[in-house]
Amino acid sequence: MVLPPPLQFYSEQLPGVDCSELHGKLIVVEGPDAVGRTTQVAQLRQWLEQEGHAVLDTGMARSALAGKGIKEAKNGNTLGPVTMTLFYTTDFADQLQNQIIPALRAGFVVLTDRYIFSIMARAIARGEDRLWIEQVAGFGLVPHAVYYLRAEVKDLVSRVVLGRGAFDFWESGMDMRFGADMHQSFVRYQARLIRALDGMAKRYGFTVVDASQPADAIFEELKRHIKTLDLKSGAPAPAPRKARTRARSNGK
Repeated sequence: MVLPPPLQFYSEQLPGVDCSELHGKLIVVEGPDAVGRTTQVAQLRQWLEQEGHAVLDTGMARSALAGKGIKEAKNGNTLGPVTMTLFYTTDFADQLQNQIIPALRAGFVVLTDRYIFSIMARAIARGEDRLWIEQVAGFGLVPHAVYYLRAEVKDLVSRVVLGRGAFDFWESGMDMRFGADMHQSFVRYQARLIRALDGMAKRYGFTVVDASQPADAIFEELKRHIKTLDLKSGAPAPAPRKARTRARSNGK
């Protein structure tokens, strides 16, 4: 598969979007559940802002249009697999049009905790057709970089047990009953999810990062990779609150 250049659409272009006007950088952190993506994105945002970059960080189920509905449906365990795929795709489309593209147009670095690849991987893990979901998600922008935090299932189990102390219904794929209990279902579902992401890694140009390392080592590796991207053309980070207050008081 030959990918289009970054900040071009994979296949279906959104109307009214001129990709030549998108001056920011789109960076994706992907990986299975409990692998530590959210922690890394938070640290990367802080580091990039300290380096002088304006940053937007986002992730799944955060759109104004669909985010609340997804959370309510998941609380009731009422989502079927196809409905869930389309719900998350709607959430992504809303964020892409109303948050990600405006931020890229303004020159921001956009950090996203998961992207269309997780939507696709979850669908594939639940037995949906790969070609169908790739077509559904074809309106996504090609990122500048996708960092795939890859871990084995045993590492994920350890992180859940030691970190949270309990398995999540949806992260365990219990809606599909992959196992007799939540632990067994988690192991089988996450193995399917990892296989799906592995299958996308070469096709979509992921940079694979060994997520069995300590969190600090993963962070340093991600920083090394990001430093190879040309981020200088982006928008500067806003001044700290106190500095902005002083500037206003000086009539600037």
